[in-house]
Amino acid sequence: MATVTTTIAVANQKGGVAKTTTVVSLGAALTELKQRVLLVDVDPQGSLTFSLGIDPEDLDVTVAEVLLGTKLAEDAIVITDDGMHLLPANITLTQAEESLIGRTGREQRLRVALDKVADDYDWILIDCPPTLGILTVGALSAAEKVLIPLQAETLSHRGVGQLLDTIHDVRQFINSSLEIMGVLPTMYDGRTKHAQNVLAAIRETYELPVVTPPIPKTIRFAEAPAIGRSVLATARTHKGADAYRQVAAGMLNGTKKT
Repeated sequence: MATVTTTIAVANQKGGVAKTTTVVSLGAALTELKQRVLLVDVDPQGSLTFSLGIDPEDLDVTVAEVLLGTKLAEDAIVITDDGMHLLPANITLTQAEESLIGRTGREQRLRVALDKVADDYDWILIDCPPTLGILTVGALSAAEKVLIPLQAETLSHRGVGQLLDTIHDVRQFINSSLEIMGVLPTMYDGRTKHAQNVLAAIRETYELPVVTPPIPKTIRFAEAPAIGRSVLATARTHKGADAYRQVAAGMLNGTKKT
């Protein structure tokens, strides 16, 4: 029986909304559930790569060479201490992005590269950069679903409309089957009326599903990357780790929306 691989782009052009934390934590939670997971870093800052204990500057082969067609994805993939596989990135992705502007099929290159390794994985999670440029469009083109982490603050959701416009264009011209998995509230303080109002506004303004449970605000998420592990490894019983486990279990069971 062929492997059914689910590819999810984790995207939001606003920085600081826990995209990388979400990719690492969901990847670790799915790995705990005996799933085969590939994480893909398409941010030139290499935050995902660094967060998993790998020095971006020490890498000879990254996603940049894969996108330029000089290497295959399998040449660049490394295994992390948390058990996930990683297609890493570093600053060379900036030059690669510039080179891709004039290249044929630039939006399809990540999808083509991942198709060659997809049978080895149950889940592929892509960490997008905080922009709506070629790299994010390429990630959306490669994905079946997009998950939007969102800090539960008013200013945080003002850019969601721009992201939805980009998703609409990708659906229209490149990837007609792309679905929005939903908005995942991060850094959430459910005690405040303001946070609850922002989530209500997201539902009403954009008619988007909200993925639950919300991810609580905690310093534990900031501490984990310094150790090069996920919060599920550094604070196993913490409420933040448990929240990501519940989201991952919902993904696995197909109960992704509220």
